[in-house]
Amino acid sequence: MPSDDAKRTRNVRVATYNIHRARGLDGRTRLERIAAVLAGIDADIVALQEVIGASPLKPGQAAELGAALGMGWVMAPTRHMRTALFGNVVLSRFPIRHHSQHDLTWKTCEHRGVQRVDLAMEDDTLHFYNVHLGTSLLERRAQAVRLATLVHDKRVVGPKIVLGDFNEWARHLGATDVLAQRLQSIDLSKHLSSRRTYPGIFPLLHLDHIYYEGKVEVLKVSLPRDRMALMASDHLPLVADLKIGFD
Repeated sequence: MPSDDAKRTRNVRVATYNIHRARGLDGRTRLERIAAVLAGIDADIVALQEVIGASPLKPGQAAELGAALGMGWVMAPTRHMRTALFGNVVLSRFPIRHHSQHDLTWKTCEHRGVQRVDLAMEDDTLHFYNVHLGTSLLERRAQAVRLATLVHDKRVVGPKIVLGDFNEWARHLGATDVLAQRLQSIDLSKHLSSRRTYPGIFPLLHLDHIYYEGKVEVLKVSLPRDRMALMASDHLPLVADLKIGFD
């Protein structure tokens, strides 16, 4: 008979992927390639950035990916792209208990946000934060302060995973120092020979990151580099297998 400890842990595969509106490095917009990459990853929960949502004429990329993969989804738009919504999306195999989004926009820069999705794992809840930060150092630092405060909220109890496109490629830059003081970071150097995720076909920069708070054990980290993943977007997906513990 399994112990109480065994009952209160769960292995979960998560991924973060900036899909660049499904526009690949060949200049073609082909959502089926993104769906194929995600199917190959086989993650339980996926944080997507730069997703085109619903418009008066189309259901949007989130709905199409959810249908193709058989996953539930929720979108947190940050702005409009022509007549369509545009922003972050979480795909999940777990039921969604709660969804909210918070504005991280700094001054007159492009609208940015963080999406929080609370996922039901039987009687337990995993808090999942999908982030897309700005491109300037001061902007990211201000956004990281706001993000760290939101994630570190003691009223939100339980393990938390924070992942996305942080637009930050080195330590000791705008957001990294701030987040390292409040959250645990997955050190990709311990798991990967190459940590670079952007641009896809010849990655030079490590922009995508995963942080966590609570009882989280990192089992494995991977960076799919097959031909489809190298071409489908200007980012590579970052994948982590985690063992989540619940109190």
